[in-house]
Amino acid sequence: MPLPLRRPSRDPGRPVPVRALPRGPSGRLRGTGRRAAALGLAVLATLGMAEPPARGPQGLGDRLFPMLGNTGYDALSYDVSLDYSGHNDRPMNALTEITVRATTELDHVNLDFARGTVRSVKIGGLPAAHEQHGEDLVLTPAFHVSRGQEVKISIAHTSDPRARGDGGWLRTADGLAMANQADAAHRVFPCNDHPSDKALFTFRITAPQELTAVANGLPMSPGVRAGRRTWTYRTTHPMATELAQVSIGRSSVVLRHGPHGLPLRDVVPTAHRAALAHWLAKTPAQMSWMERKVGPFPFEAYGVLIANARTGFELETQTLSLFEKAMFTTEQLPAWYVESVMVHELAHQWFGDSVSPRRWSDVWLNEAHATWYESLYAEERGGRRASMEARMRHAYQESDGWRADGGPPAAPKAPHAGQKIGIFRPVVYDGGALVLYALRQKIGPAAFDRLERAWVERHRDGVADTSDFVQLSSEVAGQDLTRFFQDWLYGERTPPMPGHPEWRPKEAAAKPGHPKGAGVVHGPKGVAVKPGPHGVVTSPGNPGPKGAAVKPAPKRVHPAARRVNPAPKRAPVHPVAKGAVGKPAPKGAPVNPAPQGAAAKPAPKPAAVHPAPKGAPVHPAPKAAAVKPAPQRAVAPAGKPV
Repeated sequence: MPLPLRRPSRDPGRPVPVRALPRGPSGRLRGTGRRAAALGLAVLATLGMAEPPARGPQGLGDRLFPMLGNTGYDALSYDVSLDYSGHNDRPMNALTEITVRATTELDHVNLDFARGTVRSVKIGGLPAAHEQHGEDLVLTPAFHVSRGQEVKISIAHTSDPRARGDGGWLRTADGLAMANQADAAHRVFPCNDHPSDKALFTFRITAPQELTAVANGLPMSPGVRAGRRTWTYRTTHPMATELAQVSIGRSSVVLRHGPHGLPLRDVVPTAHRAALAHWLAKTPAQMSWMERKVGPFPFEAYGVLIANARTGFELETQTLSLFEKAMFTTEQLPAWYVESVMVHELAHQWFGDSVSPRRWSDVWLNEAHATWYESLYAEERGGRRASMEARMRHAYQESDGWRADGGPPAAPKAPHAGQKIGIFRPVVYDGGALVLYALRQKIGPAAFDRLERAWVERHRDGVADTSDFVQLSSEVAGQDLTRFFQDWLYGERTPPMPGHPEWRPKEAAAKPGHPKGAGVVHGPKGVAVKPGPHGVVTSPGNPGPKGAAVKPAPKRVHPAARRVNPAPKRAPVHPVAKGAVGKPAPKGAPVNPAPQGAAAKPAPKPAAVHPAPKGAPVHPAPKAAAVKPAPQRAVAPAGKPV
């Protein structure tokens, strides 16, 4: 959203824009450039040219979030300091330092920021002017920033955790956590809030000594002063802003080791540590399972953060996945289902975190893969109750309806105003996994497995888009798959399934305003509602605070397991077992408002009450979304991953 000024052409016939000339520390034009400036102004007057555009918001132009992100620079690192008083209903003092490298000539820089008051700004150690334009913070340095130049931006501001239903801070019963997907990190700290600009992060959290603070990455030595402790965490791999995580509360940190001695640290409410211990112990084996499928874990550490709050979703924040406590304490959910949701978020560490989407239209690459491995794991643990083929056949039946409602997998419809997380529809979860199933059917299991490993290895710590996936798939398979992906990722109707000519999409009775073949009834916020086991109605995702925004049902929830709980980004939704009553939120746990109009994410299908969450096109052509019905068999309830 910055308004970059490009270096003028060397063409002597073109004037030199005054604002592009070098400035001294005072911001004034250097003497050596005054005559050139006067000449430039004279030429401008002669040609009748307009002055450079005024400062204001200017996003990256992402098709789904056009005003999100900024151009003109590359963020290299963030150092975020937060001073928490112990009260999660009061703004906290914060200092955010961002090191950026200019990718063009800059006289001002835009950052995404809202929900806080800016007190002062320095750029390169010198005071800088700042203006707020909507959710853009426009900074004017005291000097011109040249292309390739690195500068540090320091912003003293407040960060307000009081929820407004649109993401960012998530208030828990005893403190705070973050849920920033898809566009809410800038409601916590100033940043270039788009997954295409990843950077290294350091978090310094000062809080009362009786509380524990944890963030992405590895811990540094804590400092104690006057009854308060400062916790410092640092990442060793770049991270997208939407994946940032900070947890503050009365928590215990459970330490163990994963494959190859990888540090594991789980963060749980101290009062519930014993009850949650057996779930936490499953992570090492799950990591080994994923490594056998796609290769080495991509980060320096991993762990599970269990929040004592009603969220309705789970979230793959980098190195520390966020889960709602109720998912582990709701007795109706079968163990295989809960574990598959844990694997969904774990798989995201490779797909979505290490390899991030270049644009939000590429989000299917995140959700399709996480859903794929969730389903494979569920099948291994749940047997016939969680058949991958049955789940994919069901998805095939619903696919035309999903496309009609929310667009094809790689060309999702833009979210409606106030429904930013509406992009997390069933079509990117099970609909995306269906594309992977079709690809495996076409190129064979061996080539598919090689492709999965090659994808995460080639794009590790980077960003990639749909065209990258199409290219690599063709390379690994030894055949041109452009037409195959064009039809499966951008078609309005679902193509025939390779190897299963008998599969047919569901034909729905024609209804006014209801596209033929949709076969779904719209649920809350446009999410399709389908009957679950024993006739229980389950929604892909009921609105629930994703820290603020509500996401679609759990990132692709298995048809055999499903919960119905509002959920933000990738929170799974699953059907409630017959006669089962949703477990009330823990006493004192705040219910965070669902994101303004945010749509819920689709989720697996065992009965339960739990909502959940989350491309460069070959040739765009949007359409459709819906929730996957639970298979016709009695299954215990389950929750769903984001």
